[in-house]
Amino acid sequence: MGTRTGTGLHLEPRRVSDFDLSTQTVRELNQACHNATTDANIGTNIKVTNPGGAHAVACGINAEIEVTIAGSVGYYCAGMNQHATVRVEGNAGTGLAENIMSGRVHVTGNTTMSTAATGHGGLVVVEGNAGPRCGISMKGVNIVAGGNVGHMSAFMAQAGNLVVCGDAGADLGDSIYEARLFVRGDVESLGSDCVEKEMRPEHLELVEQLLAKSMIEDNNDNSTAKAADFRRYGSARKLYNFAVNDGFDGTTATVNDGFGGTTAEADDIDAMVGTK
Repeated sequence: MGTRTGTGLHLEPRRVSDFDLSTQTVRELNQACHNATTDANIGTNIKVTNPGGAHAVACGINAEIEVTIAGSVGYYCAGMNQHATVRVEGNAGTGLAENIMSGRVHVTGNTTMSTAATGHGGLVVVEGNAGPRCGISMKGVNIVAGGNVGHMSAFMAQAGNLVVCGDAGADLGDSIYEARLFVRGDVESLGSDCVEKEMRPEHLELVEQLLAKSMIEDNNDNSTAKAADFRRYGSARKLYNFAVNDGFDGTTATVNDGFGGTTAEADDIDAMVGTK
């Protein structure tokens, strides 16, 4: 039922649907999320209680709805998300927001492994630690970790931005392509072909925007992080062309990079991918 203001304006509030996973199934919840914008009996603001570490909660949503989960979830929560805003008030297991396309996924606690793996777009926020392999093979997603990320984070990261307010584990950015990595704390080690790069004004602006969008709660020790505190890491681009030993006469054969049969310099590649 709508509410009438003193001016006579009729306001229709967003309807709320409640799901209790101690009595209802994940399948029922996910189906409701998929039908939320077409079924008049389902609200576009969905509240989930007693998740009990269930797997695949709020997966495959393709609608502008809000899902709030009161408690911790298991594997692959909010996978393949499009347009929706999913908030987990607790921790999340492996593969949070895997292959996210758009929308927002926000976890108030920690995630265990492979957060936002292969993500193409949208924003993923982890207020705590994001665990190992955060952002592996990311393809355009923005990730903000309020704490640390573990080893092999941003492995083969192709595009997008990873902002780490804490420390990064071993082999950060191994075999990275053109993603941008920003770390406020210490980096245990860099992976193959990942190097520290200059933090230019456009990068400072980008980090400030992502920190503002992340809205990490004030009780997080890193909630006061500023863009100037971060260092930038990215591809050295030495793997764009490489040499192999042919194994016969001991000589080294040069393998072309595929851009017209010539060896591309870093500036050429910058121009091609728009990262200069």
